[in-house]
Amino acid sequence: MSGEVRARLFEPFFTTKGPGRGTGLGLAVVHGIVRQSGGHVEVESAPGQGTRFHLWFPICTAGVSDPAGRATNPRGSEEVLLVEDDESVRRLAARGLESLGYAVTLADGSATALEALDTRKTSFDILVTDVVMPGLDGRELADAALARWPSMRVLFTSGYTDDAVVRRGVLQREVPFLQKPYTAVALARKIREVLDASAPARSSS
Repeated sequence: MSGEVRARLFEPFFTTKGPGRGTGLGLAVVHGIVRQSGGHVEVESAPGQGTRFHLWFPICTAGVSDPAGRATNPRGSEEVLLVEDDESVRRLAARGLESLGYAVTLADGSATALEALDTRKTSFDILVTDVVMPGLDGRELADAALARWPSMRVLFTSGYTDDAVVRRGVLQREVPFLQKPYTAVALARKIREVLDASAPARSSS
């Protein structure tokens, strides 16, 4: 690959594939997982000669620990409304949450999410929504959801820069937020953290 492509290799949503053929999240997720594990990724590549990735991880001689003090098995049985316009991210996130016991309803955008909310007789336990979406953005969707079900918890996610998120009225310091790319375990832990909080999460106006 060229030097220009290599420089952006692990950037979320960067892809050299055509429209509809790639999300640009695969290598970003791999990079995130390796870095969370204390490792790093080395890349050898030259145009016309192929590419080789080296994944380096620290040697662990002690028992597994959780330095952040988070639950190691964030299982639950709550109902989750997951709003994500990227199909591959949506499927992977749902699969991970369902494997931990959560009941997941999927929506590919705000319109589908509002339909799901309007057909409910009881509230979802938590809304997990991307911030930057066509139509209503995540903050506007959260406001609409909370108007219908005030006790619902909300978790925002985004792969865009902090400035882009702030411009849409979502301040990471004020509301539960998870940066993309994330692992299924990181998503489940954050959901468990929000659900176990003493008060419902609300968006910033």
